[in-house]
Amino acid sequence: MADRQKKARLFIYIIVALCLVILAYLARGLYYGAVTVHELLAENKRLKQAITNLTAEEQIGYAKVIAQEIKDGQLFTTIRFVETARDDKLKKILEKEYVIAGDVIHFDALIVKFGDKMVMDGKAKALYLWRRVYGEKMAPERGFAIEEPGAEPKRYSDLFKVLPVKQRELFWSNIWLLANDPGKLKAYDIEAIYGNVVYSRLQKGLIYVFKISATGQVFPEIVPDM
Repeated sequence: MADRQKKARLFIYIIVALCLVILAYLARGLYYGAVTVHELLAENKRLKQAITNLTAEEQIGYAKVIAQEIKDGQLFTTIRFVETARDDKLKKILEKEYVIAGDVIHFDALIVKFGDKMVMDGKAKALYLWRRVYGEKMAPERGFAIEEPGAEPKRYSDLFKVLPVKQRELFWSNIWLLANDPGKLKAYDIEAIYGNVVYSRLQKGLIYVFKISATGQVFPEIVPDM
């Protein structure tokens, strides 16, 4: 009888312990899901570590002309746009083709510059996000998307994997929106979020490599297509 009671108590203890573990896990998930963008940008050490791990970049992609043809008296240019990895200029992480009227093509990038308080090593860092591509005969807002607005760019997925999925989604969905809120930018020690549009008259046989200057500006370097 006494043995049965001991076994019963032990069984109850095990069940209670399992319930506590499950509740702790669920509470942790609810906490991460409930984190606000303010808490994430102002207080989250994992995010600050991810931003601190950003390294200086020299190249963020390239474009080349696949075809140019006249249709109904108008020139159309087919381009291939390639986004390259942060740590390997030869590795493609995004590749898209666009058909655009004309041969003068605009490439629109969004640059996010973090101040020294937002990072752990005291050195300012920057993110480079491709936004859209469009021709000179198109309104910019009708351009073709490169990165999906609000989505996590593949070039930074390895750095931000230290954050739970919900927090990563929260960061990327809001970072695009903060550009129009100077007060919040200052509060989060984000020095600036601004667009950088570069354009060029594209022709076959050339590759337009998008480089970054020391001041964070994007510019094309033109090289022969081998």
